[in-house]
Amino acid sequence: MGEKPYQFLECGNCLNWKSELITHQRIQTGERPHKCLDCGKSFIRRSYLVKHQAIHTGERPHKCLDCGKSFRNRSALSKHQAIHTGESPHKCLDCGKSFIQRSNLITHQAIHTGERSHKCLVCGKKFIGRSALSKHQAIHTGERPQKCLDCGKSFIQRTHLIKHKAIHTGERPHKC
Repeated sequence: MGEKPYQFLECGNCLNWKSELITHQRIQTGERPHKCLDCGKSFIRRSYLVKHQAIHTGERPHKCLDCGKSFRNRSALSKHQAIHTGESPHKCLDCGKSFIQRSNLITHQAIHTGERSHKCLVCGKKFIGRSALSKHQAIHTGERPQKCLDCGKSFIQRTHLIKHKAIHTGERPHKC
């Protein structure tokens, strides 16, 4: 009991299940064998691909009973519902900032410690969070999954696509 029989030799991490070992190996090597046929984005696990594909179908079956907003998965709905309750139970002991999710607190705490544990295997640059590393890796792969439906121009990050869309809508959100 409590024994972790699978060990990843490169980093020494021990894991409980073979599936965890496979996922961890893919994280370490950057392998992403499950590719979306719609946009080309790749994933470590098939389940992540299935969840991602809802972006293309537009399916949002999980609805908030308080405000009617819909979500692609149940966990996103649960996170959202904390907005209505005002609950932020995870508090940073360094600065007092509170978070709805524990994972956000952990990521935030890296600001205070300076820890950057997510390393790019191509150039060695380190990042605070996995999502920042993932965005950075697009520089090396040339992947530009965020495509404008109006003109076809592609972007590495969704935020860049959103800014670009203002060209087509004529929207000018920032005023002098």
